[in-house]
Order: sequence, then structure tokens, then C-alpha cells
Amino acid sequence: MIGLGVGHALVERFPGVSISIVDKEPDVAAHQSSHNSGVLHSGLYYMPGSLKARLCVEGGRLLEALCHEESVPFRRTGKLVIATVPDEVGRLDELERRGRANGLAGLRRLGPGDIAEFEPEAVGVDALLVPAAGVVDFPAVARVLRQGLENHGVSISLGRMVDRIREGADGVTVLAGGEELRAGLMINCAGLHSDRVAALAGVKSKIRIVPFRGEYYRLAESQSKLVKSLIYPVPDSRFPFLGVHFTRRIDDSVEVGPNAVLALGREHYRGVAVNWADVRETLGIGAFWRLVGRYWWTGALELFRSRSKSLYARSARRLVPAVRAEHLHRGGAGVRAQALAANGRLVDDFVIEETGSMIHVLNAPSPGATASLAIGAHIAALAEHRLSG
Repeated sequence: MIGLGVGHALVERFPGVSISIVDKEPDVAAHQSSHNSGVLHSGLYYMPGSLKARLCVEGGRLLEALCHEESVPFRRTGKLVIATVPDEVGRLDELERRGRANGLAGLRRLGPGDIAEFEPEAVGVDALLVPAAGVVDFPAVARVLRQGLENHGVSISLGRMVDRIREGADGVTVLAGGEELRAGLMINCAGLHSDRVAALAGVKSKIRIVPFRGEYYRLAESQSKLVKSLIYPVPDSRFPFLGVHFTRRIDDSVEVGPNAVLALGREHYRGVAVNWADVRETLGIGAFWRLVGRYWWTGALELFRSRSKSLYARSARRLVPAVRAEHLHRGGAGVRAQALAANGRLVDDFVIEETGSMIHVLNAPSPGATASLAIGAHIAALAEHRLSG
């Protein structure tokens, strides 16, 4: 989604310029963009003034406009963020403050007696109504963007892995699938493999990607009436993950999750074999062990929940008490490309680095899909500055 969003913005800013997009997969949006819950995020959670906050809010506006223009399935549902115990109310206050600072309209606090007006089966001691959230068919958005780019003469080469990158005085040469591409500017939007592509280009970034797997369940169709829209817990502010939540997707199925466990491979979805080379690479990162030392107990709890449907259901019942383990059917899984800093901290904001004739998007997980068109416009502005300079 981000690579396509960049292409979309470049076509608008540089009409007639030759643009090539290379993807190692046989189709576009094969990883994070099509393995998420399809939520169009509002910009509630992010630190005011951060790239995430600004680009998520603007990206949501641009994406909704595109969906209306191209008849892509989209529904603005709103969502409830619910404090289930008094200790979470302070964090909910902070979310409301951030949301208002980020320009979200219509935020409304709900007491215990008001929650049922919006979600009859949900419970809590306090809640925040966020009208700007919604759901969308991201793979359909990707197909529309691809078609639009091809209509403008953009070359989209699929099934071609980048093997070598060489920068010279006149630009960049990329070897992909046995063919060379030469360009005045290269933009790396490789998601789960963004740090590897940067390393191929000789970039010595301190950012490393550590993959986290989010596993989903689906509510049995007979129980889908328990959820009307989107129901979220108050997230733990120490982590960039939002906790187990409920999503009524664009197809009206109800998804529960995801959790967050270390993935045994950068493409370790359900039914996919462990990639031991990826595991060894992760275990060889010093910053990873600093992260483990700080949060090993939280990681262990997530792993236990991953292995136990009853524990997963217990987490879900904090928000919707009627949910039982037998209501949960195994769903899909996604792998989040989470950047890790050298000090072992999970990087929360988007990270975009510029070097020579290259721009590298090194961290853009959720809300990356929501923000993709705004990220594209941001990078196109950087590209114009570099090419004109």
C-alpha cells in the first residue's frame, strides 16, 4: 500500500516522469496491507505533532475520498475505546487529549450506562466514542491504485526480488530478477524487508525490523450480533500494539484480535513453515535481547494466550462478557514489521531516512495502510526537493 501510495503521489507531482515499481511477490499488497483487520484508523493514539499523527489523519481523509471516487467498499462505523477498570481511565483521558490535539471531530466520553447505546453487549467503567474510525477493503484499494498507475504508464514488475543496489554519481542501479533498472532516485517501501533493502544499498541504519505476528479469531456467525462496529481496549502505552479488540469488517464478519507474539519468520503466517534463518537473524540482534530483558513477562503472557483459546476468550470478555471460547473460530494472521532501535526500544513513529539518491521507509506499520496516500505525498515532496537540488 505504501509503495503504491508513493507511486500515486509521484504521478501527480511529476507528470510524464518514468516510474518503475518492483515487488518480489506475484501480486501487490501481499503482506501487511492484506493481512490486517481492514480498519481505517482515525489518528487517536499517536503523539500530537508526530509523523504518525499527521499522516494518519490526512491519509484517512485521502483514502475515504478515493474510496468514494472509485466505489471501493468503505464504511465509517466509529469505534468505542473502553476502560474496563478504573486504573485505565487516566490513559483514556490521555487518548482523548491526543485525539483532540490531532483534530478528531465528534469525540465523546461515555459513562457505564451510555456504552450500551452504541454497543449493547459491551461493558466498561468509561469509554471514548471515536466517530472518525471505519473499515475498508485494503486489497481493493491496492488494486485500484495499481490500475491507476498502469493507466498513467507506470511500470509495475511483479515477482522480481531485488538482488543488488549500486549508487553512483548519476543515480542508482537496481538489479532485480536478472534485469537492471537505472533511476535518478530510488524509494524503498519494502515493509517487512525494508532494513534488508537498505542494507543492500549500503545504508548503515540503527533501525532493525523484528517481526511480530498477530493472530486473529472470527466470531461464530451465530454470535456476530454481539458486536455492531469496532470495540477496542485502552492500549498499554508502553507498546505500539492496541490489544485484543473486535472489528466488524467490511464483509460484516466479526474479527477478534490480534494478539502480538514474536513471529518465527518475516512471513510466518498461519500454515507457513518456520523460517529458521529469519529466527537466527532476530536472535542475533543485540537490541532484541534488550527488549526481551525489559518485557519478557509480557511476551510470555502473549505466548500463553496464543496457545490457549480460553485465555484469548478471557481477554475478549473484558470488553464483551458474552463471548465464550466456543464462539471463536481460528482466523488469519498478519506479521507486523516492527522497527527496533539500538537501545531495545520499539520505535513508535514512522521512520523515513534519506541518503544520497535514495529514500528509505524503515518503519511504517499500522496505521501505515490508512496513511499510505499521505505518506506517498510526504515522500513525493521529499523527492521533489532532492531532484530539484
